[in-house]
Amino acid sequence: MATNNMKYNEDIDTYGELNREIEAYWDSRSDDFSKTRRKELEGPSAEAWRGLLKEKLPQGQKLRILDIGTGAGFFAILLGKMGHAVTGIDMSGAMLHEAKINALAYGVAAKFQKMNAQELDFESESFDVVISRNLTWTLPDAMAAYQEWHRVLKPQGLLLNFDSDYGQETFSKKDNQEHVHANINQELIDTCNNIKDAVRISNHRRPDWDIQYLKSLGMEVDAEANIAPRVHNDPDMQYDDVPLFAIAAKKLFHADNLY
Repeated sequence: MATNNMKYNEDIDTYGELNREIEAYWDSRSDDFSKTRRKELEGPSAEAWRGLLKEKLPQGQKLRILDIGTGAGFFAILLGKMGHAVTGIDMSGAMLHEAKINALAYGVAAKFQKMNAQELDFESESFDVVISRNLTWTLPDAMAAYQEWHRVLKPQGLLLNFDSDYGQETFSKKDNQEHVHANINQELIDTCNNIKDAVRISNHRRPDWDIQYLKSLGMEVDAEANIAPRVHNDPDMQYDDVPLFAIAAKKLFHADNLY
């Protein structure tokens, strides 16, 4: 038992250190990242994302939505403009500052809170929808995150996750100024690669791993292998070539069965 407790404490210490490194990384990226998201909001990508979300979300009702890893508030703004009540969370205080400024600029009354995606400070069955974009690849414990996201969903609630299988990729500096990551310096790129290599989810192939794990939580899962051609449609913005998958998972039974 003592050995197990020691291993548990070592994991907590490791995750804590990695979480701090991830937070610092996104703090440093916040200004350029926000500019990229504003460019998306003001170009054809916004309409493309809006159409995709309308297809996946329940229709005819105002939904309570949790935007996890909101970053500069892209989804919070889109969904708020669609009439939903959105709460955006992020571990980066600098990102949340950008999200609040952007939401104000676009006239959206979203709420924003600083919070770890793996340890949510919400009551169980609080949200109709949980949504995330390009976050799970950088989480120290994606299993814990998915468990928490499942917990805060109402019965029949929907989890939407848009991400890429970056585990076997190596990020590099982009010379093309139209690339969305063109202005990232080499030190930050090295940090990003170090973070990617440190998280366990990089050892799994995705979205297959996500699908199987969400099914193990009792969810009904649908997935699309690559929605990038649809939503990365702005000719003035160049993205990575890695496919962007879309997962839609429905919570099928009452949370008391697990928690």
